[in-house]
Amino acid sequence: MVASVLHPPFYFIHEKQQRRWSFPGLSNPRNRHLKAVASILSNSEISSVDSPPISTSFPLFQPPAASAPVTPASLLEPADPDFYRIGYVRSMRAYGVEFREGPDGFGVYASKDIQPLRRARVIMEIPLELMLTISQKLPWMFFPDIIPVGHPIFDIINSTNPEMDWDLRLACLLLYAFDCKDNFWQLYGDFLPSSDECASFLLATEEDLLELQDPQLAERLKEQQSRASEFWEKNWHSAVPLKVKRLAPERRRFLWALSMAQSRCINKEIRIGALNHQANMLVPYADMLNHSFQPNCFFHWRFKDRMLEVMINAGQGIKKGDEMTINYMDGKMNDYFMQRYGFSSPVNPWDVINFSGNARIHLDSFMSVFNIYGFPEEYHHNSKIANEESSFVDGAVIAAARTLPTWSDGDIPPVPSNERKAVKELQDECRKMLMEFPTTAVQDHQILESMTEGRRTLEAAIKYRKHRKLFIEKVIQALDTYQEQLLF
Repeated sequence: MVASVLHPPFYFIHEKQQRRWSFPGLSNPRNRHLKAVASILSNSEISSVDSPPISTSFPLFQPPAASAPVTPASLLEPADPDFYRIGYVRSMRAYGVEFREGPDGFGVYASKDIQPLRRARVIMEIPLELMLTISQKLPWMFFPDIIPVGHPIFDIINSTNPEMDWDLRLACLLLYAFDCKDNFWQLYGDFLPSSDECASFLLATEEDLLELQDPQLAERLKEQQSRASEFWEKNWHSAVPLKVKRLAPERRRFLWALSMAQSRCINKEIRIGALNHQANMLVPYADMLNHSFQPNCFFHWRFKDRMLEVMINAGQGIKKGDEMTINYMDGKMNDYFMQRYGFSSPVNPWDVINFSGNARIHLDSFMSVFNIYGFPEEYHHNSKIANEESSFVDGAVIAAARTLPTWSDGDIPPVPSNERKAVKELQDECRKMLMEFPTTAVQDHQILESMTEGRRTLEAAIKYRKHRKLFIEKVIQALDTYQEQLLF
């Protein structure tokens, strides 16, 4: 049959690396035509091995090779293959995403174009067995329950304040998971940032706190450091059992675990069985998602098989190489992000400036100039009716609409001369705030550019003060634009 010629049962390689074909039953006279076909196949294989390839194409007529588009993911290094293997062995699944490591740590990026759909779609599934989860209220419940009965680490967890010390409890659970034999977090811990790579201000020095140029924030951070140190000294003294002492033999080790608990925790209501639990969760792989005030993903708990899903927003289109992000929390200023996560943003729509004067501008007129709509808690910029060439309106302008002193009366229109006077007074107050800083935003940028291998906390402190000044400058620019476009 022709099929038997094209797909021979077996073949062997000659000593001279010449491939020859062997067909059973060719000795039969009825199969002479098969002999001829076999010899043709054999000769063609020999010539393809012994003779050098002959190029028949000319470079002049070849189309130029298409260069790969530059994306945020293409500038970073792919994650170590072991990073995927430890999770896939334990049923973690990812669809259309890849993990890449950059100067600021890991991130999650799209490995292909994702077309918008009417419904949300799953890109990651993480089972409960891989997480570290503890309930927010008494009695303390762990999912999975890895702490054996009578272990002294439970007494330490039970001694915490039920209302405030969620991070201390989660840090103790994380340290215990690192000590458990064959626990998943012993492997995953290799991919967490070390104490030197961590930007949490629990590990900051006195010099780093001074670089914030924010005495109130520095004082709160000192209180956090004192709280963590006192807890470690109380529960990791010299008389504690060895099984507890080895979890955090040094103070810095506990501060690092506490910083991981604060910066990577997900607070979510989960359903297990017939009960709903408010839980603090450390979710591997999902904790690699970075923050954005305009995220393209969110978390969803799938209770039927105890799985946390990372899903793309409905109607969200994503290009290959784009970063997948979530919103860590709404309604928080930059100082809170610094206190818990160790970073800040110049476009935080919830940042605030405390004005002390009596000047006020017309709220409705200010919002109409920048096409901002909604209630104060839900302000958003309508980019469809805005000038496409202008990218001035960002989170800082939305924050300005929230923080600027305003007045509004539906029956009384604004008087342009009064509005211009109020604008000038508000701008003067903003400039006084900028003059109180020891450095300018330009000088802070130059300091960051000149830093080669500085501490992460020092770098984060300089970025925080720079972002604060950029926000104030943005408010001044927004007020300029407002009075220029104010209708007479």
